[in-house]
Amino acid sequence: MAAAEGLSLRAYLARLAETLLTPDERAERAEKALAALKEWNGYAPTVAEEQDLDSELDRRLAQVTGQ
Repeated sequence: MAAAEGLSLRAYLARLAETLLTPDERAERAEKALAALKEWNGYAPTVAEEQDLDSELDRRLAQVTGQ
């Protein structure tokens, strides 16, 4: 992919790294998204509901990755 874009692997990876969010940035975006959903349609899951949703997502990801 790097060669196809005329970049060295190092330059390609550096550019890719610039586009990745830090864990703090991801958490901040998640908080903003949850606040927007709550304001828009009242969506405010409990901690237990969030855990159930996380478990379901983990189950589905494991299913498609064969784990």
